[in-house]
Formats: sequence, C-alpha cells, structure tokens
Amino acid sequence: MGYTIDFRSAGMERQAVTAWGVTEPRDDDSLVSAAREGDRAAFGRLYDRYARMVHGILLSRVPPREVDDLVQEVFLLALRQLHALRDISRFGAWLATITRNRANDYFRRAIPDGKLTEPVSENQAESRTSNHAAEQEAAMILAVVRDLPEPYREPLILRLVEGMTGPEIAARTGLTHGSVRVNLCRGMQMLREKLGETVRGAS
Repeated sequence: MGYTIDFRSAGMERQAVTAWGVTEPRDDDSLVSAAREGDRAAFGRLYDRYARMVHGILLSRVPPREVDDLVQEVFLLALRQLHALRDISRFGAWLATITRNRANDYFRRAIPDGKLTEPVSENQAESRTSNHAAEQEAAMILAVVRDLPEPYREPLILRLVEGMTGPEIAARTGLTHGSVRVNLCRGMQMLREKLGETVRGAS
C-alpha cells in the first residue's frame, strides 16, 4: 500500500501502545498460557500486541469517540473469559470476535448514532484553521471507509489507520494472507473510487 492516513488528529487520539512486530505464534501461545495461569504481565504483553487490532476493528464499527473506552472493555472481557478459550493458537481470531460482538452490543445498548461527526455550520467551518481542515478531511475519508462492505472495511482501517502490514493483519486476526491481500487491494480500489465520487460531487 505504501502509505498510511493518520485519523488520530481528528479527535481520535488513543492511548499509546507498543508497536510490536509480527510474533511467532508459539510466542503468543506461551503468553496466552501464562495469562491463563494469572500472569498479568503476560496479558499486558498480549494487550501491547493486539491493541491496534482491537482499536481498528472498533473504529470500523462504532463512533470514534467511543473507541478508546471500548478497547479497555474488550480486554477486560477477554481477561475474564480467557479460561474458556479452547485453542490458544486462535487467540487473535477469538479476540477479534469478542471485539466485533462488543461493537454490536454497543449499538444494542446505546442511542443510535448514525453520524460520524457533529454537524458543522458555515460560520464554524469558516473559522477553522488549516489543521482543522485536515481533521475534517480525515473524518470524511474515515466515513467513506466505514461505508464500504465489511470484508474491506476492517483490513483497510487496520492498514491505513493502525499502520499494520498485510501479514501482521493476517497473523493478528487469524485470516489467511491471501484473503487479506485481496481485500486490501479491492478495498483500496473501492475507496479511491468513492473518494473520487465525493470530490466530484463537492466540486
């Protein structure tokens, strides 16, 4: 893909997490086993390694302002349910499922929020600086990504927002490298087309 889009300036700053590379599955397995035995430090390492994935999946589904709190909720749920994980080698896919379920629960419990950003009046827009204009653009692009079909939405946000590579996305989510590569390619093509339509419509 070659580039990333930083949406965090658009009021989406999240807690800093350690950027770990793709780890050997056996390394993750040992951390999961240790965490199941009550080793909080091991679970902390798992948090460091998977926080970007959880953040990205949530960002593809819920209002950006809710994401940071929900990241913490997802990991608390995972910690409580870790004993129920039958195949420790599937930790990433299991955690991704918990994340998607928590996003679904959010919409069942919360007041529906169909708007990604608050309405902005003409006077407010005129008073914005160039930095605010960049924030608006980032929010617009994120809105377009979130409107794509789900198979493309998640990997695009994990790639463009979270800065994860294709192989890292596959390793974290439990998907195959081929499916991630195809979805990123098709998703990027759809994103470019929709952004082009948005720009033409605004001109």
